[in-house]
Amino acid sequence: MDYILEFIRTDYFFIGISIFCIILFLLYLITLIKFCTIRKNYKKFMKNIGNGQDIQKTLEKYMEEVNKVKEENLELKNYTKQLDEMLSNCLQKVGLVRYSAFKDTGSDLSFALAILNEKNTGVVLNGIYSREMSNIYSKPVEKGNSTYTLSAEEKQAIEKAINEN
Repeated sequence: MDYILEFIRTDYFFIGISIFCIILFLLYLITLIKFCTIRKNYKKFMKNIGNGQDIQKTLEKYMEEVNKVKEENLELKNYTKQLDEMLSNCLQKVGLVRYSAFKDTGSDLSFALAILNEKNTGVVLNGIYSREMSNIYSKPVEKGNSTYTLSAEEKQAIEKAINEN
């Protein structure tokens, strides 16, 4: 214990403690400078985000806008879902077959036209042309079939409408 007390009374101990205090003081100054720089950057950042206003109010305003956008998106999703359901019932598939109904006509002036929706329901029109007259017949189509007897051309027009679209 006497050895330690003698060492504390020496000049080396005083020099060592002095150097240690200087190092601690320098570390304190470095930390203080870094803290001031970070604080300055933080204030600058906060001022730029809030345009000089309170950041809390700015964030609340943005959250309100985000919630409004979410509501609008939900409305748009519901509206597009309704449009999709309506569109499935619209006539959107078309199949056309031209043919010659009679041997005495020179070209394919008769036709079978199938117009169907997404569920292959709609109508098939058959236009028969001859030199004396022209007639158009329609037959309902449900799920690709009709309750009426279909001609080969009408069946072909329905198949075209279903397969080509």
